[in-house]
Amino acid sequence: MSIQLLHKKLIKKKLTISVAESCTGGLLAHNLTKLANSSKYFQMGLTTYSNQAKIKILKVNKNIIRKYGAVSHECCKAMVQNLSKISKSKINVSITGIAGPGGGSKEKPVGLVYIGVKKGKALLIKENKFKSKDRNSIQKLTIRTLIMIISKII
Repeated sequence: MSIQLLHKKLIKKKLTISVAESCTGGLLAHNLTKLANSSKYFQMGLTTYSNQAKIKILKVNKNIIRKYGAVSHECCKAMVQNLSKISKSKINVSITGIAGPGGGSKEKPVGLVYIGVKKGKALLIKENKFKSKDRNSIQKLTIRTLIMIISKII
């Protein structure tokens, strides 16, 4: 599904959406708001890039980051659950990962991205291992994957 189709579907179904992004640096919020009338569904976009921002703004427990890291299933889950409390949107999304080209490790390679989506009581945390080592490609693949996930649940 394209962003244009998602845009129309969100408006038609009167759904609201909020996002908390890390490795995509606001690209999702940009894509969701680049079309006219996006204010009918888009409520909030937080770019919580640093661990400190995740802890202070999204109230991610610092022990989660200490134990599992900011790029983890656990952190992604806490981000989306806490965003849903702040935003009250029908759909909430979190993204945390390693877009590269540096910063990866054997355990957490460049291209590892967690996507969290919460709609009502339904919660999905998806681990993605994008093969690309190119930062821009990883960010765009993340957005494309997320649009596909959202289009399936609405």
